[in-house]
Parts: sequence; structure tokens; C-alpha cells
Amino acid sequence: MKNDASTTVNMQEHRLDVKNRPMCLSGKGVTKYFGFGKKLTKAVDHVDFEFHEGELVSIVGESGSGKTTLSKMLLGLINTTDGEIYFQGQKRDISTRHKKKEYWKGIQAIFQDPFSSFNTFNRIDTVLLDCINMRGGKHLSKDKKFEMMTEACSFVNLKFAELTNKYPFELSGGQMQRLMIARIFLLKPKILLADEPTSMIDACSRATILDMLLNLRNETGMTIIFITHDIGLAYYISDSIYIMEHGKFVESGSADEVILHPKAAYTRRLISDVPKIHEAWDLSTV
Repeated sequence: MKNDASTTVNMQEHRLDVKNRPMCLSGKGVTKYFGFGKKLTKAVDHVDFEFHEGELVSIVGESGSGKTTLSKMLLGLINTTDGEIYFQGQKRDISTRHKKKEYWKGIQAIFQDPFSSFNTFNRIDTVLLDCINMRGGKHLSKDKKFEMMTEACSFVNLKFAELTNKYPFELSGGQMQRLMIARIFLLKPKILLADEPTSMIDACSRATILDMLLNLRNETGMTIIFITHDIGLAYYISDSIYIMEHGKFVESGSADEVILHPKAAYTRRLISDVPKIHEAWDLSTV
């Protein structure tokens, strides 16, 4: 029991009370339908959400629950069918290419597959320089840009001197995931959306990546939204959790409220499906 209690304390050390912090991203009745008539699919069905500055949020659900579709709407990659999304208290307007690019200065993403997240033909130097230019650093000196790229790589335990002139495909999966975080370090968006960012790497690298993201949140104050099916990860990393089933949020609240005192049957099933080493596995729900 002593070990369990100390683990809980350690997990809660990074949690923030964000209720009194300003809102950075919110939505009212956000909806996305695909198809028509009998083939109509309600991927996201009238969801409401409120994400605060510096908050670490997890949106949890099984495959097909609608969480990835919601993330694409938050990023402005697909349009909403209904509802409104608000960015920093203002109704979001991404109606033109210029407005969308301005919006993307404030919200960026880390995706599940690092190998498809980079242009194969761009060297790592170009990838990082594009981030500096996007943040208005186009006219900085060459030495200053080199210093910024070195610092960004150092933040994720990479050495820029060993990466320069290389292409992303020459790196391992774990190195590419770290490079994506180095990009975010340079861009410093107000919101980072991380869609299953650790699902393709080993357990040791996974813990390192999560630690880096927590440090990034603590250093820059950015809001981080995790999209995940892993409710154990969500509890470990999050201030708040939203549980998604069939396109709807069936439960939301602080991480402790949702995981330690679940109200929805779907939440309880997700928790019970987490394998425990010291108990016989219940495969009846699989």
C-alpha cells in the first residue's frame, strides 16, 4: 500500500488547477457528419469543451469514437458540419488561407506516425529553419539561428551538430519524435495537439517523450491536448480528461474525478480493460 500511495503522489505532482485560468480553446455543439441519408455517419455529435491556458487535457476513446475527427476540426484541417469553435475567446475564423496560417501559429500538432510528418526531401536544417522563419525570425543572423536550432535539439536530448545536413529518414523513430518536439520548442504555439504521439515507440522512449512534453508545458505555459486510447496514460499525464464514445463526450472532469470516481459505464469499462500484472486478465469485453 505504501508503494501505491507514493506512486499516486508522484503522478499528481504535475497536475494544475486550471479552472481560474483564461480559456484558450472552446467549442459549442461542435459536429461533423460524413455521408448522406442512410449512409450518414455522425463522427462527432454536438460536443462542448473548454480548454484553459497551460492545461494538459486528454481526449480518450476507442478507435472510431470520433477523437481523431475532432482533432482535425480543432486544427482546421476539416470543416465542422455544425457548432462553433472559439480561439482565445473569439469565434475562430479560418475562412481564408492567410487566416488559417495565422491560426496555425497558435496551434500545432504532433502526429502518431513520425515517418509521415516530414517532407522526405527536406534536410533537418530546413525543417528547423522553417520553424524559425514562421515565428518571424527570417532576418536573424546565421549564428543566432544556429544557436536557436542547437538549443531546440538540446532540449530533446539531440545534438544538432550530428543532425545537420541529414534527412529525417536517416533518423530512428524515437529521434524523429524528438525532432517533432524540437519543432514545437521553436514554434512555441499556444496549443499543442498530440495525436497518439507515443504509440509507435518503445516504453523507455515513451516515458522520455512524455517527460519532454511536460517540461515543454512547464517552460512555455502552452496547452497540450492528448488524443489517446490509453486511459492509463491519460491519468498519468493529464489535468483534465474527456471520455468520448460514438462521437459524444460521455464524461469529463479532472483526472482524479474521472478515473477514481467514474460515472459513465463506458469509462468504467475502459478502466477495467487496462491489464493488471497481479490480476487475472478479464477478456470478456474484448
